[in-house]
Amino acid sequence: MSGQAEHAPRRSAVYEHRGTRAVQRMVEYAPSTGGLALWIRHVDAESESDGRLIAANDGATIYYGPGFEALPLSVQTGVVAHQVLHVALRHPQRQAELQRLIGDVDPELFNICADAIVNSTLSHLTWLRLPEGSVLLEELLAGSLMRLESPDKALLDWDVERLYRAVDDRAAGSGGSGTRRGGKGQRDHDQGRSRRSGESEQGGTEAKEDGPRAARARHIAGAIIRDLLPAADAEHPEAEAEHARDWRERITRAHAGDGVHSMLRALLADLPKVRTPWEQLLRTQLARGLSMQPELSWSRPSRSYLANRGRVGGRDGQGGGMRMPWEPGRASSRAVARLAVLVDVSGSVDDALMHRFAAELQSISRRLEARVLVVIGDDKVRDVRFFEPGRSNLRDIEFHGGGGTDFTPLLTEAARHGPDMAVFLTDLDGRVDYCPPFPVLWAVPASAEPMEPPFGRKLVLE
Repeated sequence: MSGQAEHAPRRSAVYEHRGTRAVQRMVEYAPSTGGLALWIRHVDAESESDGRLIAANDGATIYYGPGFEALPLSVQTGVVAHQVLHVALRHPQRQAELQRLIGDVDPELFNICADAIVNSTLSHLTWLRLPEGSVLLEELLAGSLMRLESPDKALLDWDVERLYRAVDDRAAGSGGSGTRRGGKGQRDHDQGRSRRSGESEQGGTEAKEDGPRAARARHIAGAIIRDLLPAADAEHPEAEAEHARDWRERITRAHAGDGVHSMLRALLADLPKVRTPWEQLLRTQLARGLSMQPELSWSRPSRSYLANRGRVGGRDGQGGGMRMPWEPGRASSRAVARLAVLVDVSGSVDDALMHRFAAELQSISRRLEARVLVVIGDDKVRDVRFFEPGRSNLRDIEFHGGGGTDFTPLLTEAARHGPDMAVFLTDLDGRVDYCPPFPVLWAVPASAEPMEPPFGRKLVLE
């Protein structure tokens, strides 16, 4: 669709930009879904180094290049509708989030996947026209993944993250540097070159070579230019859940308001995901489980006993009143909270997830001043470590294993030390013959989401 550029805004008034006529046409034909454009900032940009800039977005603002004005009005409308749906579906922000999760996202492949979903969503409309060469979801599925699906079924089944993971079969190359033409988001148009760089937006230089699916996807997409710029609010991921919730509600209401005239072919599987980050859920669960719970103490009286001076009846609580039965007070149940961290190293949990999990636990244990016991194993205990409050360094632990999985030895070892709570990092693929007396939180990767824990609660790490 368009290229990444250094933007020099010329005008930014809401109704004074190059896409104004296209927005008006959208609102005329589909008042509710077309009106989604009014929630977005529109800016005219001058591109000194890439004269092909037509339109691009960063998830909050749509930028229009000089070339946009040369397009017919129907194509302008298609381009603006395309950009509006990118923003509404939070594609730049979701690319940044996927980058944080898996560490390496090819921006061009992600852009192809996002474009395919958006274009198929709009392809049923007769009052707009997509630019020549626009890739459709059903074409991408057939050409890259060899799956034949109708547009309606495909849009109900595929979100951009799932589609990207299916298409991206790149692997580390054995040679060469694998370059990408990148300053302004342009791609290398030489279809004979299948080697692509594994370089991420945040850095990294490992060269990767396209597998057959990725190579076919690039070929199908032809010479598209990336129109997803770096997310405008990527440095504030904690606010993304709220923004995603807002946009999901706007899309749902707009689609219902327009009915058969909606710009959306159907309510998509690609609607913005509204999920509480697992890090926040983990903090909440551990804060509750490790908080200082008061217990009855027969060595001290309760406040109500003291307030009544230990007697009832009589005038002003004195004189001939009767002594009250002793009422125990409450005291802290423990001096230091104790957390057991059990790690399954049978080879089913990848190292990147382990280290993210360890970093989060280290931060939580320091905040809660909890003593940490780490039990590492697979079908038997491989290592046991102890850390004093605020001194844990879980990220430096080497996680080695590779055998089968039996949860019983790890749980039994943890029970010997009497923890207040345990967190077990595993994929739940193992046997267990022991239920400990302390609560257990099972932290599992997304691939193990359908699995049910033998007891305790489950937390999915995505």
